[in-house]
Amino acid sequence: MAPIYDCSVEAELLTGMRLARLAIGRGDLVVIPTDTVYGLAADAFNPAAVQKLIDAKGRTRQSPPPVLIPGIPTLDALAESVPDEARTLMAKFWPGALTIILPAQSSLVWDLGETRGTVALRMPSNRIALELLSETGPLAVSSANLTGEPAAVTAAGAEGMLGDSVSVYLDDGEGGTVPSTIVDATPLLLPDGKLRIVREGAISQYHIRAVVGADRCE
Repeated sequence: MAPIYDCSVEAELLTGMRLARLAIGRGDLVVIPTDTVYGLAADAFNPAAVQKLIDAKGRTRQSPPPVLIPGIPTLDALAESVPDEARTLMAKFWPGALTIILPAQSSLVWDLGETRGTVALRMPSNRIALELLSETGPLAVSSANLTGEPAAVTAAGAEGMLGDSVSVYLDDGEGGTVPSTIVDATPLLLPDGKLRIVREGAISQYHIRAVVGADRCE
């Protein structure tokens, strides 16, 4: 059974973070807390690790995982173009529960699945997730559950579904029950294109529209 490290205990936090970094580095999977539900994480630039993530969840390559990042500088390294409305949303909701789909840099050497040239990016607000991201770089992260099952809100709940497919579980107490909101900003790069709300989650459509303007949303 893969170990669960209680991040409220200093010694376990230090050990868990060290082992999580090592696991990511060798292409293994780690379960991490986020500001929403728990996430199943892999090195975004390791195609074999990303495939492990997809297989562990029982998904297909047609459902590529989002990528968590530690900050805006990483965003600009991964996204080809960022519409002004997307930056306005980031200024309001990042770090936080908003995932934004953008065109991926064409020079990136990675394989997240069938992304159609896009990448879904989010900067979480959880301190443990951010610390790990600052050391590992971008992580492909999907909710820590089997496809069709409710997203895990505890590390133990994630372990009950994912078991030994994960090398390290980081426990930061009970997480949120609502996933991030996902918006697609790529249409904004087209004439008369509008922001598309793909999934309403922790941030409501009302708040998205209030920030970018109802006329800029579908």
